[in-house]
Amino acid sequence: MKLVLDTNIYVDFAAGVSETVDFIATHGESFFFPSVVLGELHYGFMKGHREQFNERKLQQFISRLKVDIIPVDADVARKYASIYLSLRGKGTKIPINDVWIAACCMEAGGTLLTRDKHFQHVDQIETIVLPTSLV
Repeated sequence: MKLVLDTNIYVDFAAGVSETVDFIATHGESFFFPSVVLGELHYGFMKGHREQFNERKLQQFISRLKVDIIPVDADVARKYASIYLSLRGKGTKIPINDVWIAACCMEAGGTLLTRDKHFQHVDQIETIVLPTSLV
C-alpha cells in the first residue's frame, strides 16, 4: 500500500508505538511525507531539547524506508483549493495545515495514515485512522 504519513504517525513510530510500527511494517509498500509534515516535525524538534538527535532519527527513517517527499507546488496548490472549497461547502473546518497535507496526499495518490479523525471529512482522499495512542 502507498502510505502518506501524517505527523502523528511519524511521532508514534519514532516512539516505538507497536500498533503504528506493526501497521507500517505490514501494510506499507511505499512511503511519502508531505513537505508540510516535515515542517511540523522540524518545528517540534526546534522547540524541544533534542533537536539534533530528532533530526538524525528522522533522516534515518527517511533513508531506511525510502520515504519520498511531496513538495507543495502549483498542482498541490490547486488540489488544496479544491479540498478547502469542498470542506467549506459542507461547513466543515479542519486545521489549515491538514488541508495542505490532504492536498499532498491527493497529489501522491496514496492513502493517508493518521490518528486525526477529521481527515475522514476530506472526500478526495483515502484515509486510514489508527486509534488514538496512549503515548
